[in-house]
Amino acid sequence: MSNNTTSSLWRQKVHEIIYEADTPAGKIFDVVLLILILMSVILVALESVPGIGEEYANQFIIAEWIITIFFTIEYILRIISINKPSKYIFSFYGVIDLLSTLPLYLTLFITGLNALIAVRALRLLRVFRILKVTRYIGEADKLSKSIRASGPKIAVFLFAVLVVSIIMGTLMYLVEGADSGFDSIPKSIYWCIVTLTTVGFGDIAPVTPLGQFIATVIMIMGYGIIAVPTGIVSAEYSKEVKKDNPNYRHVNTQVCQNCLAKKHQDGAQFCHKCGYELHD
Repeated sequence: MSNNTTSSLWRQKVHEIIYEADTPAGKIFDVVLLILILMSVILVALESVPGIGEEYANQFIIAEWIITIFFTIEYILRIISINKPSKYIFSFYGVIDLLSTLPLYLTLFITGLNALIAVRALRLLRVFRILKVTRYIGEADKLSKSIRASGPKIAVFLFAVLVVSIIMGTLMYLVEGADSGFDSIPKSIYWCIVTLTTVGFGDIAPVTPLGQFIATVIMIMGYGIIAVPTGIVSAEYSKEVKKDNPNYRHVNTQVCQNCLAKKHQDGAQFCHKCGYELHD
């Protein structure tokens, strides 16, 4: 067997383990990666706790270096196991992988970068890539489609909420006035939005009976407004569920080694994007 063939088979095997979750080795790799990501985020959180960060500083550093070295090796393997490394390097997760790994190395050469180590928390975003188990892909597709379909409706709804906030805020400015803290229309609109969303900071409050009545109306409206976007997305999701049928071909976790395209149907032999042969 030639060196080129051996190298190609090795890269193919690494690609299947790192980029896919259908194989036993791929599932084990994802579980280990998930554990390390959670450990890393926990370490970042514990380091910020007064007392703990100082007392166990050396242990934290050793643990973080071990985790960082693992992620560094993983990052390199992701690059060399695909035909077009730039597809991964400049992808969203590729940038996240680099940003969450680089700060610890920079502290070796540049002082005063300890604050950047908190960027390691970005590793938690990688969980979305790891949770790619086949049975979840179809549901994730339905949810993403329903959110996209809900976009225009939610945008119109938010615009209507903004109009209501401007009107009610202006009204409160006229009713309450500067003596009650409503000394400008923008500040009154801010109060209206805070009240409408049921946040209620309490930095401004109406004191007149009419102002309190208007505030009560805004609060009641707030409960209904919060539920509307959820209802819109739920309705669109129900439509996506109804579209599903027994003839639907589910997608798997195969990732094209050439262009990193995902969501290939079960049994597909070639990439749906570039036509590159998919390996079993």
